[in-house]
Order: sequence, then C-alpha cells, then structure tokens
Amino acid sequence: MAITLTTSAAQQIQQQIANRGKGIALRVGVKKTGCSGFSYTFDFADELLPEDQLFESHNTNIVVNINNLPYLDGSQIDFIKEGLNSSFKFNNPNIDNTCGCGESFNLKTSANA
Repeated sequence: MAITLTTSAAQQIQQQIANRGKGIALRVGVKKTGCSGFSYTFDFADELLPEDQLFESHNTNIVVNINNLPYLDGSQIDFIKEGLNSSFKFNNPNIDNTCGCGESFNLKTSANA
C-alpha cells in the first residue's frame, strides 16, 4: 500500500507545518459525507498513533489511519493553484465517481469491501 505526493504538495505541506511551528506529518483520511458518500479529511499529526501508517514522499510525511488505507491506497496527492484558489487534489484510483459539486465521491466496490 502506498500514498505519494507531488513535489508541489510536499512543498505546501512542509510550509504549512513550518508556519504552524510543530507537527510531523499531514494526516489524511476519509469520512462519510456529501451527496456521493465520502470526502477527504486533512489535519496535522503531532504524533504517530498505534493505528497509523506513515508514508514518506519527497522528504515529507503523510499519516493515514489503517482503517482508511483501502480507500486511499495508490493515491497521489497534488497541490494545485487555479487563479486565486489553491487546494490539495487527489488522484485516487479507488474512486468510482464524484458528485456534481466535486466535494464528495463514491468508491469502487472493491475499495468498500
């Protein structure tokens, strides 16, 4: 199982952790919500918990709860800027479709199992 970052995402995470003044990683997960079923969650990780899996990409750490790994396995996280907006974008092979607003997604059957 793996989750990777683009160079742009790694730089953004490093900058946000530096601005915050503490933290070891970006914590990424999924939660049930929205019109399609799931959305991504982001937080800072100040420590590793027993149920965490740590990934490293471009000298930057990502932490995922092991219960979320089937939903995120194989994903690449990018950081994009479009005009005045900027955000993290997932390239997730486990997604079946997204809602019209782009805020939530549905997973392929194998990822839901």
